[in-house]
Amino acid sequence: MQGSLRNKTLLGATRLADSDWQFLVWAPNSRTVEVNFVDRKRRIEMEPLERGYFRATVEDLEPNARYLYRLEDGRELPDPASRFQPEGVHGPSQGFDTGAFEWTDHSWRGRPLEGSVFYELHVGTYTREGTFEGLIPHLPYLVDLGITTIELMPIAQFPGSRNWGYDGVYEFAPQNSYCGPQALGGPHALQKFVDEAHAHGLAVALDVVYNHLGPEGNYLNAYGAYFTDLYRTPWGQALNFDGAGSDEVRRFFIENALYWLEDYHVDALRLDAIHGIFDFGARHFLAELKAAVSDLSKRLGRRLHLIAESDLNDARVLHGPERGGYGIDAQWSDDFHHSVHSLLTRERTGYYLDFGGIDPLIMTLRDGWFYSGQYSRHRERHYGNSPCGIAPSRFVVCDQNHDQVGNRAAGERLSSLVSFEAAKLAAGITLLSPFTPLLFMGEEYGETAPFQYFTSHGDPGLIEAVRKGRREEFAAFGWEEGVPDPQDEKTFCRSKLDHSLTAVEPHRTMLGFYRELIQIRKRYDLGGDATQTVKLLNESGVLLWRETDEQVAMLFNFGAAEMVVKLPELAGAWSTVIRSSDQKWRGPKADSPPETTIPAAGEVRLPALSLLMLSRAGAAGKSA
Repeated sequence: MQGSLRNKTLLGATRLADSDWQFLVWAPNSRTVEVNFVDRKRRIEMEPLERGYFRATVEDLEPNARYLYRLEDGRELPDPASRFQPEGVHGPSQGFDTGAFEWTDHSWRGRPLEGSVFYELHVGTYTREGTFEGLIPHLPYLVDLGITTIELMPIAQFPGSRNWGYDGVYEFAPQNSYCGPQALGGPHALQKFVDEAHAHGLAVALDVVYNHLGPEGNYLNAYGAYFTDLYRTPWGQALNFDGAGSDEVRRFFIENALYWLEDYHVDALRLDAIHGIFDFGARHFLAELKAAVSDLSKRLGRRLHLIAESDLNDARVLHGPERGGYGIDAQWSDDFHHSVHSLLTRERTGYYLDFGGIDPLIMTLRDGWFYSGQYSRHRERHYGNSPCGIAPSRFVVCDQNHDQVGNRAAGERLSSLVSFEAAKLAAGITLLSPFTPLLFMGEEYGETAPFQYFTSHGDPGLIEAVRKGRREEFAAFGWEEGVPDPQDEKTFCRSKLDHSLTAVEPHRTMLGFYRELIQIRKRYDLGGDATQTVKLLNESGVLLWRETDEQVAMLFNFGAAEMVVKLPELAGAWSTVIRSSDQKWRGPKADSPPETTIPAAGEVRLPALSLLMLSRAGAAGKSA
């Protein structure tokens, strides 16, 4: 008689008490499963449970025991829920006791989205070491910059030591090369990093990939129906979230999300490309995931957030269940990036075809994204629905990120494509917007290194397929020539940051400008959800007007020539908060006076590619 799952246990290898360990795997494709402890040369038959699960309890087992699952057909494979892969994606799994780490963040309660400033980084290229340990000395720098939340690109075990992370195949296992030498405790290095981040007042977000798994080292099909052929993704087989066996697949990924949030004290998960999560059941996987995370947040007494990347412009992602939505806390708004990028670079190929001129930016600033049902020339169909009424802090925006930089053929950063003045303007509209801003590592000082696409696959056929795919991907942009070889280690090395640039010009000034913008954002509570007015200035400018205890007017000129603005509501005495064209910021104009009086006509001159922010007591003047 088969056993029962009434007393729910965790997938993978879990320490029970003392030296007892429990192993649980879903393997309906195999009638028998054994645990093979490779160091002990010992195999233990697992007990079959209902719905294709197998379980074994092993006494007197060392914490770091290495093992493989032996299936009915004789194959010996790593654990799908492996906690650590010290020898990579093809090697044995290793037990890891997450509870052995001594946390010091007992008073940490997380951070609200309102007022947050995210900083996206890639562990392998942010430092020369390319490890979690190597990030820790940089925490004071990020605090001084004004960052509130560090967002790590995916860290689930991938092939080799060089990868963006979206080819991960062991969702529960932190990348072995990021953990550093085994002597440091393997995955404990990630726990130590999170603990140190919290000690510095920094939240940690983690990018997770629940739409596909990488091709190399992916043995899940041997175990069960993790994938489906009913749908397709651009990156590989779609995961089975609504077919036969999907209950167990959903459990796998929800348990994974809770694992990072509870066992590693991560504060938020960024859900990669949710438009690649196909679920036509009555209760969408994302709604179930959100409910589980909310329950965990209440139990832990700590803020936990889910942030979606979506290509759909569908407000249901953010709406709650009462409106038929999934209740995700926030979403990336690509329309903001595309609007700013096309304005400053004048690029009009690929998806930039749908942008151009000031109108997309104006509408995005008003609503959260631009395409809310209009016809898209790039997509050749109507696209999106209205996000009106959703709090601005629930939209995460940027002027560059890993996708928008790395998915260019040469991986050029915005600072390599536009002038110093234009780069400051991009920073200003991002950090002074009402949305939740995200910076991409190094942009705050104008890093010159590109961020290129890199891999370290072991399969020759896969290596060539990736090279070909990259060339074909850029055809729509006209970038197919000169694409760097992803497999070449030099591509990876070129992408490492040079932090020494922060001490030399013009990078030092750019860093000071970013730091000042973030301080201004916090000082005037620009990340709060106060009502804001957005107005078009001439044909290439934007006015953002906020009124709480103070009136704040922010003017942005995206044009190539000086702009003369005449707005009677600007007349009167103001304090100059910041002007990007000042010599202080290596601009072309003499430094502006701290106090200024605008004549009755409300005439203001804005230099080309510049911003001006003014403030005064809220009782003076009237709203725009």
